[in-house]
Amino acid sequence: MRARFSEQGFTLPELVLVMIIVGVLAVVALPRLQSTVGFDDEAWHQDVVSALRHGHHTAVAARRLVCATVSTGAVTLSIAGANPASSCSANLPGYKGGANYTASSKAPATSSATLYFQPSGRVTSDGAGTTASDFTITISGQASVSVIGETGHVE
Repeated sequence: MRARFSEQGFTLPELVLVMIIVGVLAVVALPRLQSTVGFDDEAWHQDVVSALRHGHHTAVAARRLVCATVSTGAVTLSIAGANPASSCSANLPGYKGGANYTASSKAPATSSATLYFQPSGRVTSDGAGTTASDFTITISGQASVSVIGETGHVE
């Protein structure tokens, strides 16, 4: 008596169909997954712009000096305890009840700078506010953030 072996496996048409489906998915889905990589950089760019605008508006509204420190992957805001002042002595309270206003990112490094938002709305390179200075903050893979010294406008 002969033993009966059942044949198991895939047929050639089934294998070809699976390969076609995998190829179509690779062409359609892979580029969409890769396009999400730039979202971290874009979010960091928006966080920097938002933090600097918040610092400018707070300085004018509170009539106090606000210091914005932009470093590799972080923006921190602090405020002077009194007016007039040439340095910032207290952390600016953060949103959602945070102890201090800090925006941080895992995105590529930015240029480092300390901006002094004067109560008049001007942006200077020193706390005394003697000379208005324009600043440009570069973010890898994104448009630069510009701050106009005379007006404090962030773009």
